[in-house]
Amino acid sequence: MTSGWSEILLPALCLRRWTGAIHLACLLAWSISACAQEQTKAQASTIRVDVSRVNVGVIVTDSRGKFVEGLQPSDFQILDNGAPQPVSDFASVDSPAQVMLLMEAGPAVYLLQDSHLFVADSLLNGLSASDRMALAVYNDAPTALLDYTVDKRAFGAALDRIQFNLGYGSLNLAKSLNTVLDWLSQVPGKKSIVLLSSGVDTSPLTAAQELLGRLQTGDVRILAISTSGPLRNGKKGTKNQIQQAQQAFAEADVWLKTLAEATGGRAYFPENAKALQESYRQIAELVRHEYSLAFVPPVADGAMHAIEVNIRTAQPSDKNSILDYRVDHRRGYRAPQATP
Repeated sequence: MTSGWSEILLPALCLRRWTGAIHLACLLAWSISACAQEQTKAQASTIRVDVSRVNVGVIVTDSRGKFVEGLQPSDFQILDNGAPQPVSDFASVDSPAQVMLLMEAGPAVYLLQDSHLFVADSLLNGLSASDRMALAVYNDAPTALLDYTVDKRAFGAALDRIQFNLGYGSLNLAKSLNTVLDWLSQVPGKKSIVLLSSGVDTSPLTAAQELLGRLQTGDVRILAISTSGPLRNGKKGTKNQIQQAQQAFAEADVWLKTLAEATGGRAYFPENAKALQESYRQIAELVRHEYSLAFVPPVADGAMHAIEVNIRTAQPSDKNSILDYRVDHRRGYRAPQATP
């Protein structure tokens, strides 16, 4: 199914390389410049804060990607601009998930639709009966196909009815995500977007900048799965075309990682069906579990502050040492402004 990928996908990739990669380069330069000016502005996530506390959702997993349970407040260290802060509130949250599967309806997914790489059964099977799923696709703009439901059969049926686009139309990822965030702003509670995408984006730079700002201050976690893994080894086309395609894939990977990390989420780059199933398995667990930490902002200066969360202790007998733990969280917040 993928042997002729270059005849279909490569021209689209070459046309869609952020208008010659200028948009992505400008976006990264914008972020890097901000980072150079102030450490706390480095592609870090921003948490909304009231005058009393900063809330931080934290995911801790071991070397196998399994959520680490049983941690206590004393196991966590919170740093605000490098200074330790006491944990004022703590909870281990295991609540029903609200997951929107947002899928790119373009050439990359079209090529995989009949293969096992595309099957989302691993995600559905990993969710509990109380978890709610919604479905949408995007190319030029997003289209909602199914509202949140606990009916996994209805979700599977909606998935089977998706029509994919083989043409070279726009893939406006940033613009589409901005629209989806508008939809989700009306949905209360914990929300995750599982983004199945090549990462190729033809949105204007302004849309990408707007999206990053919203993700950094919002309450939606993005877990991105790249669809480009099985397509990267194509050898058809000229040497220059192959190089352009590989560069486009690399730029798309950076964008997916940037989107996920802005929300305290993760990006996955599976290269085969087994790896994809493992990605879905991990996601099904992560959307339900997190630790909710809070601390009192040390100063009310109205400035950006960097947050770092570390695991402080581990039992020596634990096969997974503390260095094996992975900690994902939003990485910054804007402190409240002192009133005159």
